[in-house]
Amino acid sequence: MRQWLAGLMGNPALPASVLARLLTVEELPDGGSSWLARCPLDAQGTQVLVASAQMGHRLGAVENPAADVEVLARLARDPLPRVRFAYAALVGDFGRRIPEGVLEVLAGDGQARIRRAVTQWDVPPAVRERLAGDGDAAVRAAAVTEQLWASAAPAVRESLLADPAPEVRDALAALFPGGPDPRPAPGARVRDPDPAVRGEAAQDPEVPTGLALELAGDVDDTVRLSLSLREDLTEEQRSAIAYVVPHGYHRVPRWLVERGHEPDVARRAAASGHVLLRRSIAMQPHLPADVVERLAADEDFFVRLTLCQSCLEAPHDLLVEMYAHWHGLKWSLLRVHPNFARPGLARFAGHPDPRLRRAALDDPEAGGDLVLRLVDDPDVGAFALRDARLPTAELHRRLNIPGSAQHAAGNPALPPAMMHRLLDLAGVATVTGS
Repeated sequence: MRQWLAGLMGNPALPASVLARLLTVEELPDGGSSWLARCPLDAQGTQVLVASAQMGHRLGAVENPAADVEVLARLARDPLPRVRFAYAALVGDFGRRIPEGVLEVLAGDGQARIRRAVTQWDVPPAVRERLAGDGDAAVRAAAVTEQLWASAAPAVRESLLADPAPEVRDALAALFPGGPDPRPAPGARVRDPDPAVRGEAAQDPEVPTGLALELAGDVDDTVRLSLSLREDLTEEQRSAIAYVVPHGYHRVPRWLVERGHEPDVARRAAASGHVLLRRSIAMQPHLPADVVERLAADEDFFVRLTLCQSCLEAPHDLLVEMYAHWHGLKWSLLRVHPNFARPGLARFAGHPDPRLRRAALDDPEAGGDLVLRLVDDPDVGAFALRDARLPTAELHRRLNIPGSAQHAAGNPALPPAMMHRLLDLAGVATVTGS
């Protein structure tokens, strides 16, 4: 019976009424409330968690990417600071839209750590100016950003420059390595003994191209790499720089962040000999068809992988290839790409690679016969048991087979009435209105 509970906890069609009953169980199979951050939530399910008297349930709603943002916004005024802090820290996470007025509420919170958490989001200029004058030095320091400095009233700038708190002085120093507005002359920055300052100059578009190119022979690898990513360089100038591309992720150049969505900019970056420019443009969510075609055939594995991970126009065949061969972080998420599920994937049902047998279940034209074929597969059987195309009679039969019951209870085709029946048999209390 605990297998039924575990299956229902992960059922993607979990209705709010079943969720409410599950919350009454003192000891659920996962031993805690972490499952709430993963369970499917609609507005009603989010309301169940947000209205719960238990802090863990409300925190679970905050950490759940599927939570309804409007219902979740009520937590900005939660009575517990821990919940408000968690909400402030994650309010814009997972690509969430931040409801109007929420940041203003959090920016006026009585807890300094909550106000500080707000500064990481794109708050309105007036709110950021207010935070820059906050009574807590850590909040003032966190509010110091390029956006603030560009839009702040002179009085706000003067107040920050005169701020005695070390945190604020450090924030200003990080923002302006050579000292706040006005910055040193470009020549002085290019020849500064500090490589961090030279690196800033190398990528600063206000530093003339010719002057910046003095850094082409810089002794510091990061300075030369920063220089090589400038927008104003020709491919010949770029290739003449002895830059080194270290392993790992890299920040996207600001000009591509700001203008990478423009077709001409995307085409230029995709055709560049600099692999980081090609990897960077592959991160765009939308790209012209010719750019997608070029990047999909790129010689660099990570250009192709990034295209699949980020671009909504990534081609199906490349997605399947990356899904089968990429063993790094988030490889399984390639399956949820909108171009992954296509007719024809059923051909992999007998493939020796379990990943591709799993992909066979993503064929939208496959029927229950394919699901039945894979239901006892030791590697992908659990996925087949959770497939809504599993014939009803087999689904009900599997609910009573140890080892299959949990996955069958997680099948979205299971009717809510049957879910409640399973809870009844497990001795779970009923909830008014469920």
